[in-house]
Amino acid sequence: MLTRRGLIAGGAALLAAPRAAAAREPAVVRVRIVTPVGAIIVALDARRAPATTANFLAYVDDERFDGTRFYRAARSKKIPGTGFIQGGIQTDARRILPPFAFEPTTKTGLRHVDGAISMARGANPKSAGGNWVICVGPAPQLDGREGYLGYAAFGRVIAGMAVAKRILAVPTGGGFDAMKGQMILRPIPILRVERIDGVRKPTGRPRMWLLFKKR
Repeated sequence: MLTRRGLIAGGAALLAAPRAAAAREPAVVRVRIVTPVGAIIVALDARRAPATTANFLAYVDDERFDGTRFYRAARSKKIPGTGFIQGGIQTDARRILPPFAFEPTTKTGLRHVDGAISMARGANPKSAGGNWVICVGPAPQLDGREGYLGYAAFGRVIAGMAVAKRILAVPTGGGFDAMKGQMILRPIPILRVERIDGVRKPTGRPRMWLLFKKR
């Protein structure tokens, strides 16, 4: 029997359904990285690398990448024109978010192909956070394998590879250890990083870099 109470309950369920659907992340989320030398659009694989994608989007939605920069261009000595560029918050503790689960390529099935976007990290797999690289040319040496965790690829460039190649070619120097000679002498500003797909979901955490400017 159809009752008023049943209609109210059913109506509430119908109203809740669109909200739940809206809260769900698309399987692929496109993000635009805007610089003075052009924009790069990446497609993030939220289905196969959910934790890594969620972390990156948290930085995007909080505008934590806005005003950062591309600061490293690591060029291959074996294959000219290939390598990777690195961008993000560097060591700016005011922008950093809590650590997240490491998703190696052996788990996600993603690979460091030409245009792959992947999280930069230190020796600790959970040290990945607000810094990332874009591969220019394939980089299978970054993929996980037996005895080697590798790095967490989580998407791929779908537009703007010419911009990535241009950044890779800029003059570099300085640095030490693995980064020796790879630091961009005039870092490329990241003006903003913005979603193309899905709904913006700020974390609500304090945006300390806006309250306390670096000297």
